[in-house]
Amino acid sequence: MSSIAIREADDTPVEGHALKRLDGPLQLPAIVFGAGAFSNQYNTNDHLSSSTPLETVRLALRYGICAFDTSVYYGPSEIVLGNALQAVKDEFPRSSYQLMTKCGRYGPANFDYSPPTIRESVKRSLTRLQTDYLDTVYLHDVEFVATPVIPKATGNHTTALTEDKEGYGLGDNHEGIVKGDGDQKILDAYAELRKLQEEGVVKNIGITGYPLPTLLRLALLILHTPPYKPVDVILSYSHISLQNATFSNFAPQFLQRAQVRQLLAASPLSMGLLTPAPPPWHPAPPELQAAVVEINSLWPEGLPNLALGYSIKSTGAANGNIPLVVGFSHPREVHECVRVWRELQDGHLEERGKGEAEAREVFRKSGFLDWSWASP
Repeated sequence: MSSIAIREADDTPVEGHALKRLDGPLQLPAIVFGAGAFSNQYNTNDHLSSSTPLETVRLALRYGICAFDTSVYYGPSEIVLGNALQAVKDEFPRSSYQLMTKCGRYGPANFDYSPPTIRESVKRSLTRLQTDYLDTVYLHDVEFVATPVIPKATGNHTTALTEDKEGYGLGDNHEGIVKGDGDQKILDAYAELRKLQEEGVVKNIGITGYPLPTLLRLALLILHTPPYKPVDVILSYSHISLQNATFSNFAPQFLQRAQVRQLLAASPLSMGLLTPAPPPWHPAPPELQAAVVEINSLWPEGLPNLALGYSIKSTGAANGNIPLVVGFSHPREVHECVRVWRELQDGHLEERGKGEAEAREVFRKSGFLDWSWASP
């Protein structure tokens, strides 16, 4: 991200740049702090054990970024975040922010959705985050557990809403049908989260994952299965991004057909893809990564800046009620994100629009515009 005139460790907000809360049912801020950055996927142990996470969390809270997204799957993330929040408790008591975490995924190929493990995981998260309640708990990466119902693993999946909806299990006569053992595991795990919700341990419950048709199918399955209650929250990642913006096609279906109360979008940089140096584990194929290299030189302030602005414009950070989860490793990234958000609030859109159009045209020519990789 481009630099601004601040000291790197400065945790003092720029005056007048506090973020707004959105009008949605959870009253979330426009930007949610993505604490997945507090993991070894993105940072070294030296970084995580330094004072930088605390400085980053404090600055975010001072800007009004008062919700945090994490997961037991993110290694030390819950512990690092919990320690940072404990350190600022006098300035920011527990009631001043929301904690959102995930359960069910414990390693790259380690999933356990059994009700006892779900309950144990939530209890462990409470301890790590040093709190007696959680604002939201998700079942993490549900597509790895659910029964596979998807006619193609990669590509543009918006046809799931039109001519291919039967193949994706989204036909009108599919809504309450358990497609296999995986679907039943989802329902059983979600029922355990509902029990924890009834006990007051968790306020809101939801699901996360990558393939949008799978998220929609499972949201409909939960709605049409006793006790016929809709999903509280759905988190989708990498689908409101410069490379793939198909979440906008699915959002009305989530809200109206599946009656989901709150949607969140995550990862405007698409898990580091939209940066000059994507992580080596990223699932994007070489051809897509080559398109990213071509785009890197299009925007004077750098591709991450352009991509962040595009996602901010496409979510509640600029309009609507969809919060955007952004990963932060360092205070300078918080400053930069809020600076971009403020620019868009002030209406600086024309030049950005040109840059975004040029970048999306490169993705279109490469065959990867609005294209999703396989998951799992």
